[in-house]
Amino acid sequence: MHDIRAIRDTPAAFDAGLARRGLAPQSAAILALDEARRACILAAETAQAERNAASKDVGAAKARGDDAEFERLRALVSEKKDEIARLEDEAKEKDAALADMLATIPNLPAADVPDGADEAANVEINRWGSPRAFAFTPREHFDIAGVKPGLDFETAAKLSGARFVVMQGAVARLHRALAQFMLDVHTLENGLTEVNGPVIVRAETMFGTGQLPKFGEDSYETTNGWWLIPTSEVSLTNIVAGEILDATELPRRYTAHSLCFRSEAGSAGRDTAGMLRQHQFEKVEMVSITHPDHSDDEQKRMLGCAEGILERLEIPYRTIVLCTGDMGFGARRTFDIEAWLPGQNCYREISSVSTCGDFQARRMNARFRPAGGGKPEFVHTLNGSGLAVGRCLIAVLENGQQADGSVLIPQALHAYMGGKTMITPEGQLA
Repeated sequence: MHDIRAIRDTPAAFDAGLARRGLAPQSAAILALDEARRACILAAETAQAERNAASKDVGAAKARGDDAEFERLRALVSEKKDEIARLEDEAKEKDAALADMLATIPNLPAADVPDGADEAANVEINRWGSPRAFAFTPREHFDIAGVKPGLDFETAAKLSGARFVVMQGAVARLHRALAQFMLDVHTLENGLTEVNGPVIVRAETMFGTGQLPKFGEDSYETTNGWWLIPTSEVSLTNIVAGEILDATELPRRYTAHSLCFRSEAGSAGRDTAGMLRQHQFEKVEMVSITHPDHSDDEQKRMLGCAEGILERLEIPYRTIVLCTGDMGFGARRTFDIEAWLPGQNCYREISSVSTCGDFQARRMNARFRPAGGGKPEFVHTLNGSGLAVGRCLIAVLENGQQADGSVLIPQALHAYMGGKTMITPEGQLA
């Protein structure tokens, strides 16, 4: 949510930020509605003052026996009462309309975000590791002999439809091991607090992180108005909704392993093979709640946490900064990490690490009290995948595949796999 005072003070800068996202100017329409709302409030306050004055004079007119003045003033009091009610209703309507308008406008990009219309303008800023040279043509995850017994798309389609998978045996255990490994690194080494939160939330919780009202079609709504989370960013960030934190409590750093649900609206025909793009998947999410002065440094720290997971798993990756036209709705700046998938012979997104500034905090009314006292200020919120578990599984399987259809398991996971170091061509752990 945007600060209406900032739009009043610097409308040109606001429109310039929207233009960088490829959007038309909106400050004029916003400020016209804001002015109309403020005019109604002022008129209501003026009418209330006139009613109060008339109310005082009613008794005096009655006391001196001036019946005509008494009746005139009494009628005026009644008239002003109706006028005040009408103006207050109009102000509420305009206030709601202004809030609805602001709720659908995306965050403004940070000054250092590259301009561009789409992903073609994203800028690579880091690359780690070298793609392995295979002596054979590497296969995609679902075509590796040792993996096939562990991925059952036909049964999943029978149960739920397209874009679901039943994992079993060695693959299911490896998937679980990855999530456990990520949580242990983030909690024991990176200083995040583990949270196990709801995956079904209220509409206002989805609104707080920007999924509603504009992107409702991307998520699943229950029959009673609750929503399945698209990522635990939603539940983790909203922990501080409506709160006023002490500055000494910042930063708060959370992590959670959860089921996630996305309708994948608008993605028909994209990545339909395998488990790259699913309606139900799992992520280990990271969320930070910070002081505004520290949010940029916190984003870099979170990025390092996510990159470190891939490095421990020996997965080559590259890091890019998204251009203005490719960022998500609530982000000021986003770094994407793309893991190398030899089966596709390309890098694919496995994590996004975003800073939202005070954009989400305003929607949630999440604030902190400055250390030196004074008026509460809005916190800054950040979120990032640490990592997408299913996509990380794909990367491990494809990078570890061998010519005979077996898969070597990264050393970092051996302890989580009971000492097993590979998946055999028959799909067993060995």
